[in-house]
Amino acid sequence: MKGCVFDLDGVITDTAKFHFAAWSQLAKEKLNLELPASFETELKGVSRIDSLNRILKFGGVKDDYTDEQVQAMAAEKNGYYLKAIEKLTRDDILPGINDLIAQLKEHHVLMALASASKNAPAILEKLGLMDAFDAIADPAKVAHGKPAPDIFLAGAAAINLDPSECVGVEDAVAGVQSIKDAGMVAVAVGDAHELAKADKVVPTTADFSYDLFEETYEQAHK
Repeated sequence: MKGCVFDLDGVITDTAKFHFAAWSQLAKEKLNLELPASFETELKGVSRIDSLNRILKFGGVKDDYTDEQVQAMAAEKNGYYLKAIEKLTRDDILPGINDLIAQLKEHHVLMALASASKNAPAILEKLGLMDAFDAIADPAKVAHGKPAPDIFLAGAAAINLDPSECVGVEDAVAGVQSIKDAGMVAVAVGDAHELAKADKVVPTTADFSYDLFEETYEQAHK
């Protein structure tokens, strides 16, 4: 293992709750639609426009809006979200992540971020982690969002590694699919049944370690 390519939401910090709150606010104010709590999983790891299209489809109004209106609503949701994450600090880094980063650096493993969020750099700044990563893949420059492999391929390319030399880290089904299709080893955090396509699944980020990643990588390449 020469590199690790990380998702952000649910892996480094938990901003998924802010995303869903912002989508729920938009759905209620603009679409007169109540999103059930269970719908949050439908939006996990998915790009902004894809998320909005899923919400419009759920509400049965997908054909009622022009592309321009969809873009405008997505921008409005982002405004709600940016306001919510203003309060993020180092205390919002998930358990075990600081130790993992230190261990990876100690073993000279390169790190890239592969998030669907265009706000990833701003979030890393608030968490005090901008300098921890060697590169950030730009979701605006990839053709297809997760579950397509594009963003993880971009993450590996950004640290000048072949995907086969990397471990990808995710918490969403779409993200795990993206990692596997990119030709990487997948380590996931969350429900083992839901994330069964990953090479290794742990219940919390506190279970992450260099040794776990390296062992999973070695096992996958036997």
